[in-house]
Amino acid sequence: MKLLPTFPSVDVRFFTVILLVMGLSTPGQPEITSLDTGNIDDILNNAGVALVNFYADWCRFSQMLHPIFEEASNVVREEYPDTKQVVFARVDCDQHPDIAQRYRITKYPTLKLFRNGMMMKREYRGQRSVAAIADFIRQQKVDPVKEILSLEEVNTIDRSKRNIIGYFESKDSENYHTFEKVANILRDDCMFSAAFGAVSESERFSGDNVIYKPMGESIPDMVYLGSLTNFDLTYAWAQDKCVPLVREITFENGEELTEEGIPFLILFHVKEDTESLEKFQHEVARQLISEKGSINFLHADCDKFRHPLLHIQKTPADCPVIAIDSFRHMYVFPEFKDLSVPGKLRQFVLDLHSGKLHREFHHGPDPTDSTPGQEETGGEVASSPPESSFQKLAPSETRYTILSRDRDEL
Repeated sequence: MKLLPTFPSVDVRFFTVILLVMGLSTPGQPEITSLDTGNIDDILNNAGVALVNFYADWCRFSQMLHPIFEEASNVVREEYPDTKQVVFARVDCDQHPDIAQRYRITKYPTLKLFRNGMMMKREYRGQRSVAAIADFIRQQKVDPVKEILSLEEVNTIDRSKRNIIGYFESKDSENYHTFEKVANILRDDCMFSAAFGAVSESERFSGDNVIYKPMGESIPDMVYLGSLTNFDLTYAWAQDKCVPLVREITFENGEELTEEGIPFLILFHVKEDTESLEKFQHEVARQLISEKGSINFLHADCDKFRHPLLHIQKTPADCPVIAIDSFRHMYVFPEFKDLSVPGKLRQFVLDLHSGKLHREFHHGPDPTDSTPGQEETGGEVASSPPESSFQKLAPSETRYTILSRDRDEL
């Protein structure tokens, strides 16, 4: 019998060390993809879900997050081994300022979520722990579309939420894949449901069909009339239905709304006072739709936001109250009853952008034809406007390195 050669134990240890150095025996090594201008589009566009850490090496909060982010990627990789299902990536913002500017990075570290290359408006703001980050990704992998097994279920949906329902011949169709992609992006804004095959047949009299059920029982359904194979059209329609023109501000979403960086036009109202909210929504849509990109239209619960009301010398008993918060100062719309006066609300917003509100608070009313020389003679001088309250909801400097941003004083 031929004996196999033996090796001294020291050689075995030697080869073990070599394997360790080469990384061949450490399958748990973190897989964090470094993004640059050459690979970012390809990697993000081909990732179902991507969590990207925008950081700077000199930032101590970035340094603290690095090992946590890497360990979280290890945990997630064990559950989702397909590298196209979930991607953990990072961008060195000092090395790639163009990428940081492209995604409007204003603080380090920032964790942005992407789906199929599209950046979600809600970034990760949760606890910076391995368990919390891993759980966040698990939540993102839950199917946002609830399957309808009987059309009777449609009558039991929660009408206090916005609902989009699709009726499809097949779950494997291109139409449904578009619907599913839209649902993944808007999962935080709408409830999505879908019925297939025989269950949906009575609702597919002219092909696959998608409808929007607004909040409330009395508002009629709206049917999507575009092509379901066209993602851009389908997404634009669904976003218009799911994301209201006038959003509610809460302590939970205040940070992300503040970070959008544009002033607030806020209706403070008692929660049960839906009539005032409806009037405000109507007038915003009628007078201010063209200003959508320059100011955020919001409504707030008077009781929860007593402190901002006190800043403008109001209490919940004074509600409804309309005010602008410019992140420097707060300005009050004179009378709620003037809301429906044609152009009055619009002029209030235009006076913010022109600087008139700020000037008049500091120097009294602007001179007019009827009051010539008012500036020279010294008109009535108003008190300084109250400081911003909502700026305090911005990202905390105890969690982030905040980048300086030049703002015009409004």
